[in-house]
Amino acid sequence: MQMPIARRTSIILAVSGLASVVLIWSVITYGGFVSAFFLPTPTAVADAFVQLILHKDFLSDIAVSFGRILAGFGISAAVAIPIGIGIGAFRAIQSALEPIFAAARYMPASAFIPLLIIWFGIGESEKIAVIVIGVFFPLVLLVADVASNTPRQFLQIAYTLGASQWQGFWRVFLRSSLPGIVDILRVAFGWAWTYLIVAELVAASKGIGYVILASSRYQRTDEIIAGVLTIGALGLLTDLIFRIVYVRLFPYSERVAQR
Repeated sequence: MQMPIARRTSIILAVSGLASVVLIWSVITYGGFVSAFFLPTPTAVADAFVQLILHKDFLSDIAVSFGRILAGFGISAAVAIPIGIGIGAFRAIQSALEPIFAAARYMPASAFIPLLIIWFGIGESEKIAVIVIGVFFPLVLLVADVASNTPRQFLQIAYTLGASQWQGFWRVFLRSSLPGIVDILRVAFGWAWTYLIVAELVAASKGIGYVILASSRYQRTDEIIAGVLTIGALGLLTDLIFRIVYVRLFPYSERVAQR
């Protein structure tokens, strides 16, 4: 069982972990243990990032990618959350839908790309659809799992106190599930970044994935790593935003108390 630690200690440990990675990277590259072609130095990657920003309109690529992420993730969440809650709350819906989503979860989103190109062409709709397929099916099952784990005694107490079935669902069942659902959305946003790169590697002219692919054609390892690290930094930022939202919305949650 994890024991809670002070926030300051947690921040120090996180920064120390990142610094250790940069230190090892620096020793390997500046020490000449690895060719710069395979692994450039941190300063070379930083310079490549600056050049991408100044001369190759990289900020526009970041904006395009983030827009695709928001669209695909938003569509997935808007549809998956009600379905997942329905599966977790009602046995009949669970019996009818859970096997379908359980099977679809194992179908890789990349396998749908040829079909999506036929359906939507090679424009924005196809790329957003890849993200939706990659995020939607596992998100439904995770939301259903959270919803189904709502303590039944809470509902029984509410009904004993005179709550109607609808009041029990809305005020007890749904509110009890919301903290877990928000936490799952934080994880699902990370999946969206993964599927975005898959989508942008096919017939894209803008986006971080396109920049990474174009850099690989010219063997610009420094630009490739700069693009990958940009994704990591943006993912870390969005993860932090989700954590802040979680703490603000659910200060009573057990997970908040453990942090």
